[in-house]
Formats: sequence, structure tokens, C-alpha cells
Amino acid sequence: MNRELLLLVDAISREKSVEREVVFGAVESALAQATKKFVGGEVDIRVAIDRESGEYESFRRWLVVPDSAGLQNPDAEELLTDARDRIADIEEGDYIEESIESVPIGRIGAQAAKQVILQKIRDAEREQLLNDFLARGEKIFVGTIKRLDKGDMIVESGRVEGRLKRNEMIPKENLRSGDRVRAVLLGIDPTARGPQIMLSRSSPEFMKELFAQEVPEIEQGLLEIKSCARDAGSRAKIAVVSHDRRVDPIGTCVGVRGSRVTAVTNELAGERVDIVLWSEDPAQFVIGALAPANVSSIVVDEERHAMDVVVDEDNLAIAIGKGGQNVRLASELTGWRINIMTAEESAARKEQEDQGVRQLFIDKLDVDEEVADILIAEGFTSLEEVAYVPLAEMLEIESFDEDTVHELRARAKDALLTMEIAKEESVEEVSQDLRDLEGISPDLLAKLAAGGVHSRDELADLAVDELVEMTGMDDEAAKALILKAREHWFA
Repeated sequence: MNRELLLLVDAISREKSVEREVVFGAVESALAQATKKFVGGEVDIRVAIDRESGEYESFRRWLVVPDSAGLQNPDAEELLTDARDRIADIEEGDYIEESIESVPIGRIGAQAAKQVILQKIRDAEREQLLNDFLARGEKIFVGTIKRLDKGDMIVESGRVEGRLKRNEMIPKENLRSGDRVRAVLLGIDPTARGPQIMLSRSSPEFMKELFAQEVPEIEQGLLEIKSCARDAGSRAKIAVVSHDRRVDPIGTCVGVRGSRVTAVTNELAGERVDIVLWSEDPAQFVIGALAPANVSSIVVDEERHAMDVVVDEDNLAIAIGKGGQNVRLASELTGWRINIMTAEESAARKEQEDQGVRQLFIDKLDVDEEVADILIAEGFTSLEEVAYVPLAEMLEIESFDEDTVHELRARAKDALLTMEIAKEESVEEVSQDLRDLEGISPDLLAKLAAGGVHSRDELADLAVDELVEMTGMDDEAAKALILKAREHWFA
């Protein structure tokens, strides 16, 4: 019988092209399961087969657990204190083993043993095929649609299968069984039942890889795709940069008579692609990303990581795009929040901002509107600038003499000191539960206190637009903070 066991292992190993060790492991698992049924209970069984003779031994074992944890499964666990009564130097996590009578192979349910062995073999085969595929380093998966599985496409390439989920397909693309498709390898899901290779045709990475295949200069390192944004099946933007002055990045990606970009577009069901020149200057990058719209002016707000982009009436619809598509893709491509406005809207906003600064100067510096307007015209927008800008710069203002400059700086410093004291007093009134809330910084705490928010519940009661106006946060960050503040309501 032992000789037959060895012959069986060798035969399965050759037939399935898997290591003998894997087959031995499968047989040991089948024997262990059969022995467990014979012994009964939730016992833990280990079977060891001699790789040379085919003889095997069976062991019942107990996992050593810390005393504090207690026994979750008395049939297969032993407390550390009790275990050390038997083996002095044993540690938690070790096993105590006891030899038991082995179940003869003939006593094993043939069908059960066969199922266990075949499943182990299938798992080993699948793992080996997967490892061989990954070792090739391919990022594009090329295969044939084998079948549909709950709306997903199972794509077969040789003996390897990948899963193209419904939400990773290009919308309105009509794929059917037998069609040959390409998709980018998103990753491996080892917990998935069935194919573990996850694929995508709608992700920006797929477009990047398609361009890398069509444009040799990318693989050579002469060109680089810095970012990509897509509305799969409709429109996309990619940002490219050249690392060789002799290479035109946009023209190279377009190709002769548009051959390269057309090849990518055809693969993506006619998806229109805008190729944008990447720039280290964020403003210049955003202007390029909004093409084909012409930008009149742009204002960068580093603190909010946003840009106000001014276009004329003729370019407004182009800049925004159908359903806001152009500006949305440009924002995703550049990583900046983009606000599109006309010259009239920009002027109205500037006037509103100037009015706020004007009133600040009138109230805090105790000056008339004329002096406040002079400061605004010279580019001053805050009390800090008035108080601490180099003295020489303020002395260059023709409308002010030296005494006026010194007086304005002194008033600004006094006002800032008074405001700081008031802010500290306001912050002192803030409850500890708001101070301890995740995501609350000292600066944000001060803004909330200045807005009359002194507790977690008061923050939780705010609407998103109220918090945005109070703190200058973006909508998503404000929404997340309010939800965090409300968590204790539902705990």
C-alpha cells in the first residue's frame, strides 16, 4: 500500500505538472481530515508521510494559548500553565503533539480523499500559473472572453484567467463571449473565488499602458506620462513631458497623421483624448489642461489648493465642457480645484473681497475709506502685511509720509495683538471633546471658535456650506469633518 501511495504521488505530480511536495501535502491533508472524523470533535490532526518509504504517522495536537485568553476550543488548545506542567520550556504559539493510531488509507472515504487531493492540486496549479504570469512582468492582459459571471467578464489568456468587473468596463461597450480584449492588470485578489487577477479597461492606468505600447519613446525614457484623467468611453486627458529637448512630447504621442493616438482611441471605443503639456508651473499646467478653452487670467490660492480661472463669454462653455466634463477632467489631471468664471464674475468677486479688506482696515486701523483704498491699491490684503512688510516698501508709497507709515504699522500690530488675545480667550471656551476630535488642528480650532462653534455637537449641527464659509475648507473635507463629529450620535 505504501509503495502504491508513492506511485500515485509520482503519477499525479507528472500529470498535473506540480511539485511532488504539493501532492504529498494534499494526501496528508486528506488523511488528516479522515482521521479527524474518526477521532471526533474539533480536534487538530497532523499527518506526516515519509517521502522515501511512503509510511505515515498521525498526531493529535494542541495549540498553546496564553492563560489570559482562555480556551476557545478545548479539543485543540492547551493553556500555557498546563502545557508547562508537561513540557517545561514550551511557549505560547507552540504545539503539544501526541501520536495516535493512523487511519488506514483503505478506511478513508475514497470520494472525500479524491476531492481534497484534486482541490489541493487545482489550487497549486492555479498558483503556479499565476506566479508564472506575474513573473513575465506584463501590465496589459490580452485574452478572450470565456464566459460571464454575475455581470463580470472572465477573460482567458492561455491557461490563466482574469476577472473584468462590470464597473471596470468601458460604458456602453458591447463585449460578448469569444471577443478578444485587452485590459490593464489592476492587482491580485488572493481571497477571490475563481480568477484572482483583477482587470480594468476604464482606469487611467489602462490608457497610460496603451500609450506606452504605441509610443516607443515612453519606454525609452525620452517621454513620460505624468498623469491621466478619464471619463471612460467619452473623453480623457493625459499630461506628458519630454526629457529630451529634441523630442516634441505632444507631436510624438499623436504620431504621423494621428496614427498613435488613433490606435489608442480605437481600443477605447472612440474615446477622445486631449494630450496636454505638463509643466512645473501649476498655473501654466492648468491653462494647458483646460484646452481648447483660452484663459484670460488665473489666480492661484495655495492655501486652498484652488485656482480661479477667468475666461471670456465665448470660451465659458468650452472651458466648462458638456456636463462640466472639461473642467472636471482638468481638475483630476492637475490635482487642483478649478473655479471657472467670466471677467464680470471675477470683477464682482474681487470687489467683494476688496470690500471685506477695506472694512477690516477701516475697523482695525481706525482709518477712513481713502487710506484703506490706498493700501488695497498697493496690494495689501491683511493686517499682518501692514504690520510686518519691510519698512522700505511702505515708505515707497507716495501717498504716505514716514509718520503715517509708522503710525499704520503700530496700529496694525496693536490690532493683531488684541485679536490674538480675543482668539485665545475664545479658544479657551472650546470643550475638550471638540479639541480631541480627529482632524482638528489649532488653526481650525481657532476658526471654529471665532465662528461661535465651541463644542462637538455644535460642529455636528453645521451644514457643509456653513463650515466651508467659516473655515475655508473644501466641500469634501468639511463633509468628512461633520460626519466625524456626528459619529458619537450613532455609537
